[in-house]
Amino acid sequence: MSIDSQQAFTDDERELSAMVREFADEVIAPRSYEADRSHELPLDLVAQMGDLGLFGLPFPEEVGGQGGDYASLCVAIEGVARVDQSMAITLEAGVGLGAMPIYRYGTEAQKAEYLPDLVAGRALAGFGLTEAEAGSDAGATRTTARLEDGEWVIDGTKQFITNSGTAITRFVTVTAVTGRTGDRPEISTIIVPNGTPGFTVGPAYDKVGWNASDTHPLTFDGVRVPEANLLGERGHGFKNFLRTLDEGRVAIAALATGAAEGCLEAAVDYARSRTVFGERLSTRQNMQFLLARMHARVHTARLAWVHAARLCDAGKPFSVDAAVAKMTASDAAMANARDATQVFGGNGFINEYPVARHYRDSKILEIGEGTTEVQLMVISRALGLTGTVAA
Repeated sequence: MSIDSQQAFTDDERELSAMVREFADEVIAPRSYEADRSHELPLDLVAQMGDLGLFGLPFPEEVGGQGGDYASLCVAIEGVARVDQSMAITLEAGVGLGAMPIYRYGTEAQKAEYLPDLVAGRALAGFGLTEAEAGSDAGATRTTARLEDGEWVIDGTKQFITNSGTAITRFVTVTAVTGRTGDRPEISTIIVPNGTPGFTVGPAYDKVGWNASDTHPLTFDGVRVPEANLLGERGHGFKNFLRTLDEGRVAIAALATGAAEGCLEAAVDYARSRTVFGERLSTRQNMQFLLARMHARVHTARLAWVHAARLCDAGKPFSVDAAVAKMTASDAAMANARDATQVFGGNGFINEYPVARHYRDSKILEIGEGTTEVQLMVISRALGLTGTVAA
């Protein structure tokens, strides 16, 4: 494309983006349709992303990382998402939900045990937060953990947990109620290794999209793990996973931006090559305007997530900016997927074409890591708006 759509990136980020996009186009894209059709995560591609250093981007070199920052991770996620959202969410969750909580809140022993493989992409980990009654309302967690003879005894269920059932999944970090402070639950996070007795990974979901992403329900029935498996301070689980979710929203915004751009690129190429009534689609003004709007969405979404990522990396408050970015980018992904599918006509309804997969995949971007309604709540509260009145 003649438009330079990456002006928000630094020179180093442009170089990283070019490397990731080449890998995505040449290695991931040719496998995407079959992975989507078979509902299987290609672990060899995960290993190759690990070899490229993508799982280690935001971590310092002393723990095996690349010495980058959170923005660099988001650049990589965006580049992968252009061609395959399932692989992009595997990377996003592997870092943001798997490795990052260990790096940020883990003891030295926990870091030494888990980080090397997570940062290298040799292992994955899940983040067990969502429950039937505790998704957007994470404070409604029902899973419990009690101390008994030096062990945590965990009971409860989780659902929609990414990277929780692969052959290289090492553990799941579980949020659980470990006590009460007055009327408020004390929520802590605990590491539960895969294979622990009483810990059951249910069958993978049959999803609308993200078919190659590994997603399972989890059950904990009297699961016992050592007291030392507590991640972070007891009772700080709610605070810690709010930070995790804020960062995740920035990363999901980058993923959504990549999806929106993938749809734009495919639509532009198709419009230039498709002849209808003796004319190229791209010569029709209504088509030109549609593609221009698609570009504007990509541009706006990228500016939003880059801004939030810069604030995050600078150690400044960014939760509202993350909400804005996540909402803006997920809206862009859905709108561009819809428009690109329309450009492709009947071919847009065939799963072999990337725009069809983006159309199915993009809906979850308005739900996961906090629904659009949750982002609106965050933004409206920042505006000082409280209370509700029936319409």
